[in-house]
Amino acid sequence: MPSSNQTLLVNGRKFTLDADPNMPLLWVLRDLIGLTGTKFGCGAGLCGACTIHVDGKPARGCLTSLSQVQGKQVTTIEGLEADKLKAKWLEHNVPQCGYCQAGQLMSAAALLTTTPKPSEQQINDAMVSNICRCGTYPRIKAAIQAAAQE
Repeated sequence: MPSSNQTLLVNGRKFTLDADPNMPLLWVLRDLIGLTGTKFGCGAGLCGACTIHVDGKPARGCLTSLSQVQGKQVTTIEGLEADKLKAKWLEHNVPQCGYCQAGQLMSAAALLTTTPKPSEQQINDAMVSNICRCGTYPRIKAAIQAAAQE
């Protein structure tokens, strides 16, 4: 499909882009807007590295096209306002290599928004599709639990 003007609202800022409406949002964010916090992992929506929020709900940037977010608010890790969660993330030494952390934080923040006091099972269910090759899952869960307790 040929390029056309597309309007995108990201982290409260409006962007008008001459881009293919079928372009994955991941590449729009990284290559056209310059927000590189959202990572490319698998390109198939399986790893969670590219997790963003669309109207407050987690979505995979590699599977979401530019046309699908017209008129919607997109939030990336750069615009995430989850200071309590971020503080607990550091307090529990969650990051190791750090590659998956943006996606992990985006999924955790979405969970805490919809379920402020999640059970262990709710945390597991919300985070199961975010892969951490370093295996920091126990620290991720502990940070989410600590953030929920405050």
